Amino acid sequence: MQSAEALDLIDTLLNLKPDSKTWQARQFREKVKNGTQASYAALFSPDLSLPLQDRWLVALYASSLMNSSELTAHYTEQALLAGIDEKLVQIVTEDHVEDIVKSELNSILQFTKKLILDPIEGNEEALLTLKNSGMSTQDVVVLGQLIGFLAYQIRLVAGLKAMQKLEQAA
Repeated sequence: MQSAEALDLIDTLLNLKPDSKTWQARQFREKVKNGTQASYAALFSPDLSLPLQDRWLVALYASSLMNSSELTAHYTEQALLAGIDEKLVQIVTEDHVEDIVKSELNSILQFTKKLILDPIEGNEEALLTLKNSGMSTQDVVVLGQLIGFLAYQIRLVAGLKAMQKLEQAA
């Protein structure tokens, strides 16, 4: 049986080990670490009404827009495992979402880009675009929570990678 540390996505993606200062720094705030992993599990639960495939694509798009290589690789793998067509994965990673014909998915990804790159653009007009594409209020809320979590997760990974570099340079 794996230890709880081995089950943590961030520790796994960054190959953080108990003998590293970066890993030890993460353990200092165990409640935050556990909350981060629990949020990941909740936001990618099959129990939410926003389609899981759409959520994997949102995560892939957000991480690729922010050049987070570890998260992009992880979310690419998850998207493919979820049965998402390789061509659609490529369209998303190459930032050609305007080529997506499905109105709701196109709107979801355009909204993701706005919130990730220029959050001030996530205004009432952007929300109405989601509603007009057929999304329920509940799904819009889930989408907003997911994007907020991804922004945090991407910055967390970037910060930990910077800590790793400093540790390795010392």
